[in-house]
Amino acid sequence: MQLFHTLRELRAFLDGCAGNRIGFVPTMGNLHAGHCQLVSQAKNRTDIVVVSIFVNPLQFGANEDFGSYPRTLQADVEQLRAVGADVVFAPGVDEVYPDFNGQDLMQQVIVQPSSLADILCGASRPGHFAGVATVVTKLFHMVKPDLAVFGKKDYQQLMVIRSLVRQLNFGIEILGMDTMREPSGLAMSSRNGYLTAQQKNQAAQLYAQLQGMRTALQHGRRDYIALCQGSISVLKQQGWQVDYVEIRSQLDLSEPSEDETELVILAAAKLGSTRLIDNCEVNL
Repeated sequence: MQLFHTLRELRAFLDGCAGNRIGFVPTMGNLHAGHCQLVSQAKNRTDIVVVSIFVNPLQFGANEDFGSYPRTLQADVEQLRAVGADVVFAPGVDEVYPDFNGQDLMQQVIVQPSSLADILCGASRPGHFAGVATVVTKLFHMVKPDLAVFGKKDYQQLMVIRSLVRQLNFGIEILGMDTMREPSGLAMSSRNGYLTAQQKNQAAQLYAQLQGMRTALQHGRRDYIALCQGSISVLKQQGWQVDYVEIRSQLDLSEPSEDETELVILAAAKLGSTRLIDNCEVNL
């Protein structure tokens, strides 16, 4: 397995891989079993798998955890070697954003995503998805993959990236993989490391609420607003600070009609100071 820190090294290697199908898994590091599953899926479908590890400053808000986000490169590299990744690309900020000085975003070319980025998490984290769209565009340009694999845990991000690829004519196949979970049902996430042992047990309540809503929908409930408000109320009673619980269309995250058959329930809430997101697809 190769470890590269510069675009020049990466391009020199990939130029020698002409004729091979390239798979790509972008990450921010601090990897867990869910990331490894994405790499394995890419490995099954392509000849060469590139994994990026880059904590992207443009997708963090002013009061978010960019500075404290875990950087565990050595441990990440060992995990990726074990699951058969071919290349780890771990660039510095200056390599990805040559003119970035940490504050003046006016010097950056920003990729503005579609209106999908303005709802749900985008409404409470202004600029977040523009940061995601910008770094993903840059990484796609650097790696030039045939296939890119993303987890469904951040469902809105996956939808934003699908729209980006379609509208910018990248010609890259985007594969979305189901969320891996702890035995409790808690979605695996790098941010779970912020939780205390007690909070980690409590965090399973979020997915339990989504499962309860899915069951209600499968049994004929269509009062979407009441269902969401009921779950929000329960979560607040359990000590959560709820950003949103919403039922949306899988197709485009629009508000669904009562006869919609492909739905997704999405939620974001804080437990202590840790913001967690989760979702649950419902096919009726």
